Amino acid sequence: MGRYTGPKVKLSRRVQVPIADIPKHTSGELTIPGMHGFRGRRNTEYGVRLNEKQKLRFHYGMQEKQFRRFLTIAKRSKGNTANTMMQLLERRLDNVLRRMGVGRTIWACRQLVAHGHVIVDGRKTDIASYLVDPGQAITFKEGIHKVLRDNMEQNAGHNVPGWLEFNPAQLTAKVNAMPVPEDVPFEVNMNLIIEFYR
Repeated sequence: MGRYTGPKVKLSRRVQVPIADIPKHTSGELTIPGMHGFRGRRNTEYGVRLNEKQKLRFHYGMQEKQFRRFLTIAKRSKGNTANTMMQLLERRLDNVLRRMGVGRTIWACRQLVAHGHVIVDGRKTDIASYLVDPGQAITFKEGIHKVLRDNMEQNAGHNVPGWLEFNPAQLTAKVNAMPVPEDVPFEVNMNLIIEFYR
């Protein structure tokens, strides 16, 4: 099945949390989709874990197959699986742009990457899932600077996490360190997600 092209707010309503930091998703109460909304059904243990997994998947705008592959990589690596998974998701190029504040949503940032506007260490990179490593520098092509500045004005008050060093005047960024779970501005229970795939 291809990527989801339907209304994004419906995804926020389905998981009951805003998956994007824009007024459409954050304003008002998120109600269950459908004519009659929530009918008081009790969620099963499976349903709770599924909802938590979908919440994280929607936040990063990923397909199930890709999300599962990232979890497999996290399980194989040394250390805490939950922390490793969050590091992998945060280091995706489209997400790094979102954390910089040059795009309003993950979908806008993915479009910037796909259209070839992003340069990592002097090389054009058009793969949204590219994993950025500490020490790498991110710049943009000249033609997109005006659009990025407009996006940054709309994102006024956006906080850049400590693992990223961003220069808004030059529109350049550098990854200083690996992200830690505390840097993720999105609450999710990773243990439930890992249990879901057992």
